[in-house]
Amino acid sequence: MRDPNIVLVNLIKNAQKEEYLFTDLYRILYNPEFYLKAYAKIQGKDGNMTSGTDGEMIDGFNMDRVSRLIDSLRDQSYQPKPARRKMIPKKSGGQRPLGIPSFVDKLLQEVLRTILEAIYEGRFSGNSHGFRPGKSCRTLLSKIKLECTGVKWWIEGDIKGFFDNIDHHILIGILRKRIRDERFLALIWKLLRAGYVEDFVFKESFSGTPQGGTLSPLLSNIYLNELDSYMENMAKSFNKGNERKRNPEWKRLESRRYKLKRKLDENWDKLSKDSRKAIVTERAQLLNEMQRIPSRNSMDEGFRRLKYFRYADDFIVGVIGSKADAVKIKGAIKTFIQEKLKLELSDEKTLITHGQDRAKFLGYEIYVAQDSNSTRRNVLGIKQRNISGHVMLTVPMDRIERFLKSKKALGFDKNGNWVSIHRKGLTNLSDAEIIEAYNSEIRGLYNYFNLAHDVSQKLHAARYIMKYSCLKTLANKHKSSTKKLLGSEAYRLNGSFGAYYKTKSGKKFKEFHNAPLTRQEPVQKDDATVDLIHNFVIGNKITSLEQRISANKCDCCGRTDGKFEVHHVRKLKDLKGKKAWERVMIARQRKTMVLCVLPNGQGCHHKLHAGKLD
Repeated sequence: MRDPNIVLVNLIKNAQKEEYLFTDLYRILYNPEFYLKAYAKIQGKDGNMTSGTDGEMIDGFNMDRVSRLIDSLRDQSYQPKPARRKMIPKKSGGQRPLGIPSFVDKLLQEVLRTILEAIYEGRFSGNSHGFRPGKSCRTLLSKIKLECTGVKWWIEGDIKGFFDNIDHHILIGILRKRIRDERFLALIWKLLRAGYVEDFVFKESFSGTPQGGTLSPLLSNIYLNELDSYMENMAKSFNKGNERKRNPEWKRLESRRYKLKRKLDENWDKLSKDSRKAIVTERAQLLNEMQRIPSRNSMDEGFRRLKYFRYADDFIVGVIGSKADAVKIKGAIKTFIQEKLKLELSDEKTLITHGQDRAKFLGYEIYVAQDSNSTRRNVLGIKQRNISGHVMLTVPMDRIERFLKSKKALGFDKNGNWVSIHRKGLTNLSDAEIIEAYNSEIRGLYNYFNLAHDVSQKLHAARYIMKYSCLKTLANKHKSSTKKLLGSEAYRLNGSFGAYYKTKSGKKFKEFHNAPLTRQEPVQKDDATVDLIHNFVIGNKITSLEQRISANKCDCCGRTDGKFEVHHVRKLKDLKGKKAWERVMIARQRKTMVLCVLPNGQGCHHKLHAGKLD
């Protein structure tokens, strides 16, 4: 069998050819090495310890399961199991469906995802940042900040129930533009039509992609790449002019300064000291006036720009032009999405917002700074105009409130003011673990919002609530009070609040989060510009887990003959370390262990589940 990395690199190279058609992808699915790599990729996710409708999960993985899957693909008898559907809460309120595929289906989806990513990733738009290697919410927000200076109108895009309404016929038609392997396409069709089970009732899936499957995000990007291409073509026809015209008043002042400079240079020896001083003073005054007015005509009708950005099914368009232009663009997008993609824009959520008002995108508020007459000095002491026209990112307070509520750290007094509350669910943890839980949540919030201009102000308020929630949780655990804890030497070190804990090397102190909450600069470089093949090879080295499975050796007894399975645990911290195999997993910091399987049930894996392995 060919090395999967070589196969995928060849796919990437062929995908770079504009007219290349892929005709023999299905045979790749016969290569067991692909499934081993797919397993190593997905095995660390906690969701794999949840069973699908067939009752199987990742624990007990072995190459026999892979062989049976490959055999069913060879004779085309493979039929995916319906996903087990459960409802999970959305950050914005309400619930969304999550499909839990069987483990074998999830494994196959990961192999298909790897193949399709090799074909399509290099063809995706640079304005698409969701579910892509080297791209994220952060890279997209950075791009908006760097590229949308002077935007006059925002169009906030929202597609109704996108993942549930993807048209299967259109999706297969899009795939068929590059893939001419009907067996491969039929397999994807089977996965799309597998259906789901909800409340023990099977329901067919006539549209949409299964949320929860590893293949779904990539298929959604392939589908919406049609919209990305349409918007790039629209931008080409909409954009007009190389730059805005000069502001006539600013140009007049510039001309006057230039003439004064020539007069000074040409007549220096002839001018008196007072005359020279007067000219220098006048030039300084003219510069001061120039810095207080725009150098360009912001209403220049000969200059237009359209900027489009998408993350998954959310998109935003920045328009430098009139409101009529923005209305026309919104209408064109709505028509394209309806007619070509069989989807629908939400009229209530697809808004046209003035550039200086706050549009909402990816949890941030985005607006363009108003024209300002003020000036400031930069780090070199040189005076320059203020931030007029620059894109500003801010943290919405409702997001902070929602975050604190979701962590059960926030309550309200009788006047509706914020108050910290204790978290009963954490009181079973050690003091240091409680503090680390809060620290981790604060770090996550900061890492997401640290591009915002007001991140320090908003997150200091959130951290204050979290700190006193932590204090109240500890006080509740120890039947004490926050005042006593703050005054206790057991919870302080050099003036900082925290908790002591024991390690093999001695007693250590876990400090409550006290790092600076400063704004970070936007990402200047788009990681996706790195060579795709180089990126792929670096990220697809053989893992330790792949090597251990291929070695056919039991991690417990050392047996090298017979069959082997992989034992999984959800979290290492759940292990108590009382048994030898638990101590081995804890010491190696691994959630997996390759164990032997014997026909008489005497293998290490059987013994472990029977509680007889020590």
